[in-house]
Amino acid sequence: QVQLVESGGGLVQAGGFLRLSCAASGRTFSRYRIGWFRQAPGKEREFVAVITWSVGDTYYAASVKGRFTISRDNAKNTVYLQMNSLNAEDTAVYYCASEMGVRFPEVRAGAYDYWGQGTKVTVSS
Repeated sequence: QVQLVESGGGLVQAGGFLRLSCAASGRTFSRYRIGWFRQAPGKEREFVAVITWSVGDTYYAASVKGRFTISRDNAKNTVYLQMNSLNAEDTAVYYCASEMGVRFPEVRAGAYDYWGQGTKVTVSS
């Protein structure tokens, strides 16, 4: 089993930045991919970015590419999501999740096995 804990959310002005963290514990992670998803009020959960734990391959949703960066620190068992140039459309609860399927990138939320509790990001315009 994998435990995931997100942190780093908060209130930020449009154009600002935040860095989210996803601390992982439990089973070994070399085969896992860690994804970030977000869910805005009244909307479905949507894919944001994913990284492979072993070699650090990444993939981004078109809406965040060029503004967000996903990275990992293997020594700390932590995945980060650096979010720059934030706008009101980025307001959501952000979740990290893990999966170890064969397809990369995996953008379907249903394919992820373990989820954190979420961290709220609010961007004021």
